Order: sequence, then structure tokens, then C-alpha cells
Amino acid sequence: MSQVNGEEYDFKVDRPASTLRHSVTESIRQAIAVGRFGAGDRMPEKDLCDMTGVSRTLVREALRQLESEGLVTVIAHKGPVVATISAEQAIGIYQVREVLEGLAAELFATRARDTHRKALHIAFEAVRRAYETGDVLTRLAAKNRFYDCLIQGSGNEALGALLHMLNARAMILRGRSLQMPARSEESLRELEQIIAALDAHDGAEARRLAVFHVQQAARTALMSYNLA
Repeated sequence: MSQVNGEEYDFKVDRPASTLRHSVTESIRQAIAVGRFGAGDRMPEKDLCDMTGVSRTLVREALRQLESEGLVTVIAHKGPVVATISAEQAIGIYQVREVLEGLAAELFATRARDTHRKALHIAFEAVRRAYETGDVLTRLAAKNRFYDCLIQGSGNEALGALLHMLNARAMILRGRSLQMPARSEESLRELEQIIAALDAHDGAEARRLAVFHVQQAARTALMSYNLA
């Protein structure tokens, strides 16, 4: 077990062979999200092996994946470190998220079927429960599921792929934003308003609210990194 910001996290990886590499990658990604490794921190392979309970080979494969996502940087004579996101890069990430998530909401409002809408409501209730009782990892998982449902209902596969890549890069910022108690309450209210616009099939309003939601998350994340 590892303690981060007063919370206990277990980054040990389950061992089904077919999903092991993915599980190791997710475990290291989560450790970064909750601050076990901060921006610019070295990530010694031995520490990662001890943390996840797997071999160096699997850890190296996971690091290569995270490097391709821009979350980890490998520096000569130093090894892997958590990527540092500058103020300009962080602002740029959120600017693109505004466009993509706004579009996803607009498309969902006009394209989603009843099954998609039901799944989104279920995902939102999971977000609510996670924000009330869960740790940062639980909140991240619930929020990711909400966005998965939003993307599925938008009917745009390319949009989903782009958001996945962008959110991988923004993992550090998102984790910090979700650690702010006041932001959790605001975020839930914003999501409720987005849901209402989606239920009303109001694409323009859904887009406006989704953009506002990202802007507010950006404000909080940038403040927590002293970038605002």
C-alpha cells in the first residue's frame, strides 16, 4: 500500500495474462494521477516493480506506452520521469478539450438513442457517488466512464480517439482538479446542467455548458499547479 495526500492506494496488479500489460500501464498512470509521482519526478524501474508487483519487462513496456501518450519522458542518463506540463501546454490542452467535449455534447444531444441516454444517466449517478465518498482514483474512473458514454452517444469514433489521447496527456491536471473539494460540488452541478440540456435535445445549449465545464476545470487545475 502507498499513502498519497493522506489516502491509501494499492497499486499492485492482478495477473490475468491477457490483460497484464494493460493493468500495469493503468496502475502507473493512476499513481501519477494521484500524485504518487509528480511532474518531473524520476520513476526508477525498481520502485515501479515493487509498487506493481510485476517484472521489469512489463514495467518497461508500460513506460513505453506512457511515453507514447506524452505522460512519461525518458531522459538520457536519468531514465523515465513524469512529464512536466508547462503553463502554455496546460492551457492548450484545455482549449482543445473545450472544442472536442463541446462537440461531443452537441452530437449526443441530437444523435443519442434511448440506450445511450440511459447509460449516461447511470454513469452520472456513479460520478455523484464517487464524488461524495470516493478517493481520486474512484472519481477519475467514474468521470472517465461518463465521458465514454457521452462519446458513444455522439456517434463519432474519431472524436473519442482524440479525446482519449488528450485526456491521457492531461491526467496530471485532471487528478489535481478532482482533489479540490469545492470543485467537486461545482462539477456535479455543471454535469447536471449538461444532462438536462442533453435530455432536452438542445445541442447548442449542451455544447455551451460542456465548454463552460471544461473552462471551470481548467481554472481549478491551473490554480492547483500555480499556473493560473
